[in-house]
Amino acid sequence: MAGIVLLSAAQMRAAEAAAIDSGVSSAALMEKAGDAVAQVVQKGWSKRPAVVVSGPGNNGGDGFVAARRLKDAGWPVKLLFVGDQDRLSGDAKLMADLYDGDAAAFSADALGQAGVIIDALFGTGLSRPVEGPAGAAIEAINAHPASAVSVDLPSGVNADTGGVMGTAVRAARTVTFFARKPGHLLFPGRAFCGAIDVADIGIEPAHASQIAPDTFENQPTLWARAFGRPTWQAHKYHRGHVFVVSGGPHNTGAARLAARSAQRIGAGLVTVLASRAAADIHATHLTSIMIAVAEDADAMAAALSEKAQYARVAIIGPAAGVGEETKANTIAALSASSAAVVDADALTSFESDAEALMTALRPHDVVTPHEGEFVRLFGDIGGTGGRLAAARAAAARAGCVCVLKGPDTIIAAPDGRAAINVNAPADLATAGSGDVLAGLIGGLQAQGTPAFEAAAAGTWFHGAAALGIGPGMIADDLPDAVPGVLRALLSPPQPQSPPEAAPS
Repeated sequence: MAGIVLLSAAQMRAAEAAAIDSGVSSAALMEKAGDAVAQVVQKGWSKRPAVVVSGPGNNGGDGFVAARRLKDAGWPVKLLFVGDQDRLSGDAKLMADLYDGDAAAFSADALGQAGVIIDALFGTGLSRPVEGPAGAAIEAINAHPASAVSVDLPSGVNADTGGVMGTAVRAARTVTFFARKPGHLLFPGRAFCGAIDVADIGIEPAHASQIAPDTFENQPTLWARAFGRPTWQAHKYHRGHVFVVSGGPHNTGAARLAARSAQRIGAGLVTVLASRAAADIHATHLTSIMIAVAEDADAMAAALSEKAQYARVAIIGPAAGVGEETKANTIAALSASSAAVVDADALTSFESDAEALMTALRPHDVVTPHEGEFVRLFGDIGGTGGRLAAARAAAARAGCVCVLKGPDTIIAAPDGRAAINVNAPADLATAGSGDVLAGLIGGLQAQGTPAFEAAAAGTWFHGAAALGIGPGMIADDLPDAVPGVLRALLSPPQPQSPPEAAPS
């Protein structure tokens, strides 16, 4: 899973320290980093005037190396330094001393006729807002028509949160080292990075073995082993039973979206639980999806208790209505032996009684709040740590998986694991798409996929289906796009034979 691992700033420093302890010199790491930047520039742009803007730390040292390598390759190079170059120390000073080209203090005018600008101001170590001369330098870089290539991260982007710390370079390309950081994938930072290259600078996976990475890009590699396919022995109950709790007769569509999505992702049976009035509406729309009348929480709990020997998952919240009835139904679902996906109105119904929901949730449950719902339940844990830290804290508080929805949806488990989703197009910002996501997650759980992996896989399928449909997509389109994603992802089923008979 090396390609999907994301390292925090602290974890990256630990990996570098482990490499140095193993015998790799810190100067060699810097030399390779700057060389990697120069190579990306040479591959991406024809020879033209290059301006390297360096800062006072190791990121600036990488910039000095890149300037030297480009100069040696025959490029016209100018290095502009922000700050007091005489205060450089360690490897950064060594690289500055090795550079014998054109160098000057930074000024906006000195960018001149640059054809490409290398941003080597700040890297992963930035911990406070950018202001003063550095802020002015970033604004000048952004105002210049030349493309910017950022070293490690666009200067001003927080490596751990993706937040913009005052101002940030808008890069056309970013060259990072060993592994990407959460800030490369989290918005708004992702929008500042451009294309991202991950360069090998001599840090080996073994150097990071003690770090125990816990943050990942959400890709099939993360959950493929937990993604089950039916065997020749399977029947519909083996593939799990999903129950979707419906809203009232005028709010039935969301439940059908969730139910159809659960069915399309592979659940063996799907039942909509509804009042008599709502059931009559569903009956005019549904065929292979079943309908069961459940007028109250007791009836719903009884339905969820049937055939307890098989996997069952309850999905509650899509257009369920906000209020005491939904609270009671949610508690009933969480009291049954089935797993539960708690979404939308079921979350909002606990706005004034969040602790009751937190107490009822179990490790195999999933909550799927968007930003507004998240604030209603977990508002006091948002803070300044960013969405990733907030999702982790919410999962720990709830004791279950939290899917914090957005353009960079975060899936967090109570054990600290987290995945950042990157394949969701903006077209998903449409009514009903969250109901589809709840159905996908529930359908995967019903088939035996653990909660974290089901939430991550469901989120990925959600984005992949939307990408396949493209502009003009509405939520109704998503469930029927799922089989195409499955076909593209999975190999064709292989012939399966019964086990050999035992010798007589």
